[in-house]
Amino acid sequence: MLGEFEQQAASDQLWQCWQSGTVISELPADRRPSSRGEGYAIQARLMRRTALPLFGWKIAATSVAGQKHINVAGPQAGRILAERVVPDGATIALGANRMRVAEAELAFRLARDLPPRAADYSEAEVSAAIGTLHPSIEVPDSRYSDFTKVGEAQLIADNACAHVFMLGAATTADWRSLDLAAHPATGAIAARGLRHQGKGANVLGGPMIAMTWIANELSRLGVGLKAGEIVTTGTLVTPVPLQEGDELIADFGALGSVSLRFK
Repeated sequence: MLGEFEQQAASDQLWQCWQSGTVISELPADRRPSSRGEGYAIQARLMRRTALPLFGWKIAATSVAGQKHINVAGPQAGRILAERVVPDGATIALGANRMRVAEAELAFRLARDLPPRAADYSEAEVSAAIGTLHPSIEVPDSRYSDFTKVGEAQLIADNACAHVFMLGAATTADWRSLDLAAHPATGAIAARGLRHQGKGANVLGGPMIAMTWIANELSRLGVGLKAGEIVTTGTLVTPVPLQEGDELIADFGALGSVSLRFK
């Protein structure tokens, strides 16, 4: 079992890789998490690196295909740091990013807290705590040279592959009247003829199912969700491969569209 010193050493090493764009094969044995709980304990120490409030949370590996790709059995939660959030239409550098993909996602802003408690939250309770829905794009990355081999505990410690997040404006559509599981989305790079299509059911069966999962995951961790935080629920489409010079447009139909450029 890892002590505080080992957890901090692991967090420091992953943070340094994130900032420098370097990678490691895996964490050294003396600081390597062996459980999801230890992975989350390492991840939580990221908050010592920011002076800003937590922007929100991401859910990784929400599709069966995504779970198989990184060899995990289920989804994972990661923190979105405010310094890593960009606006709609921004241009970001791909730099040393090794994943080089973008994901079209639906994100929700909490209107009220969902604090830790003994009983699980129901989907209805989670839905009632949501204020707004936003179209968004996530650009993930990993600090491991082969993120498909390190296992779920180390991936959680690596902040569930969080990197850059783009949040669009809150939709003006009546999203509560829509079947979000059936709702379509497209991630496209017109200049290269790339067009990936998907729907809300690709994230654990639907965005509200994913929201309920993370509310209960964080409740069990003693963390909870707080009013004002954003949760992005996972990619509706197969991740779109990126190159320098690309412009990605994520189109969610009635819920809006957003874009990112890459240099």
